[in-house]
Amino acid sequence: MNKQIKQTIITKGVNDYQLNYSIVNTYIPRAGDVALFKVKELGKHTRLQRPEGKNRHIFPGDEVLAVFGTRYATNQLEGYVPTDILPEYHILGQGGVMGELKSIHQRFEHKGPTTLELLAYATDYSGKVINTHYLNQMKTLFTGTKPNNCPVILSIGGSMDSGKTTTAGYLCRGLHLSGQKVAFFKLTGTVYSKDTDFVKDCGANQASDFSHFGFPSTYMYTLDEILNLYQGLLNQAATIQPDYIVVEIADGLLQRETNMLLTSRAFMDTIDGVVYSDGNSTGAISGVELLSKINIRPFALCGRFTMAPLLIEEVQNYVSIPVLTLEDMVEGDILGLVNQAIGKVVTTASHIPDFAKAI
Repeated sequence: MNKQIKQTIITKGVNDYQLNYSIVNTYIPRAGDVALFKVKELGKHTRLQRPEGKNRHIFPGDEVLAVFGTRYATNQLEGYVPTDILPEYHILGQGGVMGELKSIHQRFEHKGPTTLELLAYATDYSGKVINTHYLNQMKTLFTGTKPNNCPVILSIGGSMDSGKTTTAGYLCRGLHLSGQKVAFFKLTGTVYSKDTDFVKDCGANQASDFSHFGFPSTYMYTLDEILNLYQGLLNQAATIQPDYIVVEIADGLLQRETNMLLTSRAFMDTIDGVVYSDGNSTGAISGVELLSKINIRPFALCGRFTMAPLLIEEVQNYVSIPVLTLEDMVEGDILGLVNQAIGKVVTTASHIPDFAKAI
């Protein structure tokens, strides 16, 4: 391995490879394919997360080992695995996800994306391009089996940056302070260890995400693929025999994978309680109304809006669901509230409609 190459966290399982420079103008990549890129011009991304979890600066001329993937981030950017050979590629995520940019948030337009030249593909010794999906891991088919049949609490939100991870972290902390063993994992999103590191620091006994099985992101994957990934993460949680599992789904209610999961009977049958986070009072109220259309009722409302007492008051004037601040989750009887909510969330209907049909 060339020590001058800057390896990214999503390629941490790629330790033995060859570089094939001859196929860059003929091979069409797939999500998870490992490649060597040269940084051309810096834009939004000036750092990449390394395998050990540290963020390191990059500079024009640097060579980085990363993977092709997709990204959906309303406050950041949108990008896809290219379907053709391109003159340049873009950094989509700091964890090492590369692809073709489609859109970028207005606040980053002046910077634009960091551009890359594709130099080579990483191959095994048979010449096959290495793909990180389930690399050195066993793929598991979805069964809906939970370790010890323990309760699973789902943290969802109205949008990106609504407070879902902070809610999940403090929920884990509250349960931990109550003497419970808690596993956390982030089921959907784009690879970057900040969220799992935070929840681990909050007190979760185990914290993981989709990248444990080599997924650079989960955007544009099928429901079956995500359910299989979910089962793998549930099985991983079983290794610590948790009392509770807290699961976070990235982005907002209308995002593709979030929509698919919340309207999936198979997935929701495994969920025992839901907490909903939002950034403002109208979002919290409309989120509750939208969830009610698919027969999901959160047992608590959390998120960034709880930083403002006036916003809390506005919400409580319209909904009867308890509003929890961060202090409530670590100083109140969060264990009692969770236990009271178990089994009172999932619809009794035989079919859950799609959001678009429910509105």
